[in-house]
Amino acid sequence: MSQQRGVNSLQFNQDQSCFCCAMETGVRIYNVEPLMEKGHLDHEQVGSVALCSMLHRSNLLAVVGGGVNPKFSEISGAFNERMVSVLIWDDAQESREPKDKVAVEFTFTKPVLAVRMRHDKIIIVLKNRIYVYTFPDNPVKLFEFDTRDNPKGLCDLCPSLEKQLLVFPGHKCGSLQLVDLSNTKPGTSSAPFTINAHQSEIACVALNQPGSVAASASRKGTLIRLFDTTTRDKLVELRRGTDPATLYCINFSHDSSFLCASSDKGTVHIFALKDTKLNRRSALARVGKVGPVIGQYVDSQWSLASFTVPAECACICAFGKNTSKNVNSVIAICVDGTFHKYVFTPDGNCNREAFDVYLDICDDDDF
Repeated sequence: MSQQRGVNSLQFNQDQSCFCCAMETGVRIYNVEPLMEKGHLDHEQVGSVALCSMLHRSNLLAVVGGGVNPKFSEISGAFNERMVSVLIWDDAQESREPKDKVAVEFTFTKPVLAVRMRHDKIIIVLKNRIYVYTFPDNPVKLFEFDTRDNPKGLCDLCPSLEKQLLVFPGHKCGSLQLVDLSNTKPGTSSAPFTINAHQSEIACVALNQPGSVAASASRKGTLIRLFDTTTRDKLVELRRGTDPATLYCINFSHDSSFLCASSDKGTVHIFALKDTKLNRRSALARVGKVGPVIGQYVDSQWSLASFTVPAECACICAFGKNTSKNVNSVIAICVDGTFHKYVFTPDGNCNREAFDVYLDICDDDDF
């Protein structure tokens, strides 16, 4: 995620009610609706931070040092390797000493690219390996999964109590691997089942809240494909556009009725999933039979609504609280410090409801 205003990365919590902002100056935690800062960790406490990840709305926060002045990394070993630490920060600890607030520490010799948590497990993603540990008390390593080169640390973890599903790029180009962590024997690296999702490299992946559907996009960024995680069948294909784009984020609405996606084109697209007739179709679809070259575009489902944010400004997007049965909202959080909220209706009307600069919102209390 390209850095602006000292922002290194952004991430929603499991139900998208909060987001955390990893910065050169530390960490800031925000409530989404209403937008307000819930707390922060300053540079003296944690140094510059590359990644942070929340566990719901609890007092536990995963912090990975990075940027210009990381506090929790050190040079060691015969080859002067930089040790990278994943810290679990527990704000319930009453001590004011930063080291006393670190409940758990995981240390690696290679960069940590992503962290995902659920109530009983933590997932730590490196470029070619994914680690799964019990969590949060006395963590024990359960699994290791070797992966294809995964420089963006792509993965998603189902937060549901009923399903412990993990998804990440497969060994084959364009494939997804899904692992049911409840059915995998600890200490083994059993073969996850594979979905051949795209012809080019995976660029974005997401699970819906129950873990029943996986969505993915390739580096081409023109199509988003959805798959049933049980049968592995393709459910629907959604078209973001015809020009290549880098997708930053894909997210499902809480009831899986809609999906939103953001890209470097500066557009956030909204698609209908429950009632796909709401999605737009190409005007050529009404013409009848067409040649094979343009047939793929004619059959595509295009977004029912969209809105713009600053172009080429990385952002994450998610669905807000429903204000009524026929009015839904999408939130976009950008690395330039801006907050955008748009409301949309099933007929495709989309209007801005709120704009703010979240980095200018201050809270004097520590996290």
